[in-house]
Amino acid sequence: MRIAVFGANGPTGRHLTAQALAAGHEVVAVTRRPGSLSEGPGLGVAVADATDPAAVEEAIRGTDAVLSALGTRFSKDTITTYSASATALTGAMARQGVKRLLAISSSVADPGWRPTGAHFFNHVLDPLVNRRLGRTLHADMRRMEAVIRETELDWTLVRPSGLFEHPQVTDYVTAETSADGVFTARTDLAASMLRELEERRYVRTAMGVVTTQVKPNIVKLIWNEGVRKK
Repeated sequence: MRIAVFGANGPTGRHLTAQALAAGHEVVAVTRRPGSLSEGPGLGVAVADATDPAAVEEAIRGTDAVLSALGTRFSKDTITTYSASATALTGAMARQGVKRLLAISSSVADPGWRPTGAHFFNHVLDPLVNRRLGRTLHADMRRMEAVIRETELDWTLVRPSGLFEHPQVTDYVTAETSADGVFTARTDLAASMLRELEERRYVRTAMGVVTTQVKPNIVKLIWNEGVRKK
């Protein structure tokens, strides 16, 4: 399969690209920063701003599926990265006849998501980090989801919980709407997206994915995901 990966030079995008190539897919790695990625066997590079409809359309030409790993850091200002890119991506896909889209969102987009037994997270970290510090970011993720839901594409909204780095894929868990857990390793997130690309279990719905076998350092997670530039 020929796959376009947006945000390919980001933390999750790099895992997606590497795992897709290892699985035998052909990958078009889309980045807005020239020179940040190098072409190789099975790997092509397209330079495009994901909010530019013409550039996006050229990048996805001839592909079978689009995987969006686009992201940005927390900000008190209004964020439009997710919704603007979703508008450009879905429009370009419709014009090019590319039907399959998997886009990373967040478990926070599900208003009913409350991990079982996670008292400190549910009552302290979630209100402080997700609902306050990440308020504008998650608001735009919800706008992105709304844009995608209105299309006739074969979409899947991928909702991880708190993202962290782990060197290998674990025995992760997926569920419709959102999954019952606090954390998601990026390796597992990438693996779940590629498996869903093949299995199509969550077409035109949301897929939650969580890691249950290992846990990250909370302080590092907040710093890496909410403060440090991605």
